[in-house]
Amino acid sequence: MLDRLVHEHTILGIDPGTTVMGYAIIHTSGSRVQLLDMGVLDLRKLESHYEKLQKIFFRVTELLDEHRPSVLAIETQFVDKNVQTMLKLAHGQGVAIAAALARDVPIAEYSPMKIKMAITGNGHATKQQVAGMLQRFLHIADSEMPKKLDATDALGIAYCHYLQLGSPLSDGKNYKGWEDFLRRNPSKLHQQNTPKE
Repeated sequence: MLDRLVHEHTILGIDPGTTVMGYAIIHTSGSRVQLLDMGVLDLRKLESHYEKLQKIFFRVTELLDEHRPSVLAIETQFVDKNVQTMLKLAHGQGVAIAAALARDVPIAEYSPMKIKMAITGNGHATKQQVAGMLQRFLHIADSEMPKKLDATDALGIAYCHYLQLGSPLSDGKNYKGWEDFLRRNPSKLHQQNTPKE
């Protein structure tokens, strides 16, 4: 039986950013998913890049201490033509990961396309489409939906991790499918014993 159908999990999803960082925490029990918290850390008023990184570290640490998640799910860095933007985003992602590692919380990374595919079935879906699907999945009232999509992006990351729980294809390696997984992990294949004559 899938891991997600057996155990309870608390998942912290982080949409990294040094301008606005989104976060969301969900608790799962079997097939039930409950939204515990969702919001953003707005860093636009801070001028110093290092001060922004410090705020990210402190906020993620607060979330870790408050909710005691079993995993931090975070979006991997996307490719951008602006190298400075990529570097700053990588710094923010690294600081969030460091905060989790300091609390011995495991890390799961997902690409934007993987997240969109898991939530909507379309790897090129818009942020609005992802938010709309999550609202339906989790029965979130219109009045409770955040104004900033960074928060629902973080929720999508957490929910994506929930959907991957128990799947051997989600061990961080890139597999082309079940055949590729079994070819590269022959020990996972259990052969049926035939009775001796």
